[in-house]
Amino acid sequence: MNEQIFRKYVIRRKSSFAMDKIFTYSLWLVASMILLLVTFLLIRILWNGLPGITLHFLTGIPDEIEAGGGVGPFLFNSIYILLISMALSLPIGIGSGIYLAEYAPNNRLTGFIRTSVEGLASVPSIIFGLFGYVLFVDVFQMGLTILGAGIALSLLNLPVITRVTEEAIQAIPIDLREASYALGATKSQTIWKVIIPAALSGIITGSALAACRAFGESAVILLAGGTGTSGIMWDFNPMSQGGTLPIHLWYAQSEALVEDAKQIADRSAAVMVLCILLINMLIRLPILIRDFRMWKH
Repeated sequence: MNEQIFRKYVIRRKSSFAMDKIFTYSLWLVASMILLLVTFLLIRILWNGLPGITLHFLTGIPDEIEAGGGVGPFLFNSIYILLISMALSLPIGIGSGIYLAEYAPNNRLTGFIRTSVEGLASVPSIIFGLFGYVLFVDVFQMGLTILGAGIALSLLNLPVITRVTEEAIQAIPIDLREASYALGATKSQTIWKVIIPAALSGIITGSALAACRAFGESAVILLAGGTGTSGIMWDFNPMSQGGTLPIHLWYAQSEALVEDAKQIADRSAAVMVLCILLINMLIRLPILIRDFRMWKH
């Protein structure tokens, strides 16, 4: 009897190990396929567009008729609108996440706010674009502008940054808080000196994702910023038209009449990929510097 029970136990253990290996290998296979697909797309985009990128292309004015135009104003607008949106969404989003994680009481109102934030984070971007169009074009009669596109884009980023910040702070072990309080630190000192540095990696990662998404956004820009530019490379006027690089890419791919429209689209896509990679690296630079200092000491 004991021998039969032992054999059943051994068979069950072997079956569990086999299922665990199958599940592990399946996850590795799916992850490898996704990684290979993303790598293939990146290589294809850069292979088609990178050789044609020149300084004239990055700073030149686009041409509607003759070949050889650049994307200067659209690239500048993309960076300008991104800076406006992140300058508005980062302080409010990080502050809201800190409040919800550390100060907000656990009641129905707070639960409703969290549910609303999660709901806004999943709203399609075109809804924020329609809101920006109604607010800035119809109500305030501002027209399609850089400022309107930046504010509408900040509303798109705000719930994502808020939720990521809250989750990053809640993931910090309570032992760190208790140790800080035991040393005589106040709540604000604990948050500023202990919690935020410990959660900085998660906060910056969420901010980088929001910034990269904002840089490649098209629906919000199309409805709140328009499809054109002022035609000037360094136009800091926030009331100018807010067409960005993704909008120009769509236009060059679908409606442009110039003979090199396909090459312009390929180069614009490569520039977008490079800019997104650069933005991600720049935003994560504080973490890299901190890790290097810790490793050095």
